[in-house]
Amino acid sequence: MAHFAELDINNKVLRVVVACNQDIANNGGEQSTQAAEHFKTVCPLSENGVKWIQTSYNNNFRKQCANTNMYYDENKNKFIFNKPYSSWTLDSNDDWQAPVARPNIFNKPNSEELVVPIKWDETNQRWISANEQYVWNSSLSNWELV
Repeated sequence: MAHFAELDINNKVLRVVVACNQDIANNGGEQSTQAAEHFKTVCPLSENGVKWIQTSYNNNFRKQCANTNMYYDENKNKFIFNKPYSSWTLDSNDDWQAPVARPNIFNKPNSEELVVPIKWDETNQRWISANEQYVWNSSLSNWELV
């Protein structure tokens, strides 16, 4: 099955719907403007929608499958996640990166027990455990009890 993302005027993804592969093949083929235009007749745009663009459920094109937490970058021809925090930047793969690398160690200090899940603390520019009991010390590469 083919998938289409509905975009608003700012290229924000509003929704993703499934299309018939045969409809795509009969109307311009994969990733074609013609297929996207035809899809409007099959599935009308919503109130804020301005266009449909095909997305790949298997991440075969346009970087990754679109979802409502993304936007479409026309210049890069990719679906990119919305910026999660103001301090984060896009890397060369168009993935958002925190100013402090995400920890790859998840054990509590001197323990086999795990510190998961973790979250980004934008105010303090650091990684913390979801229960806020542990803080990642990037200089020492370990978790510290708060």
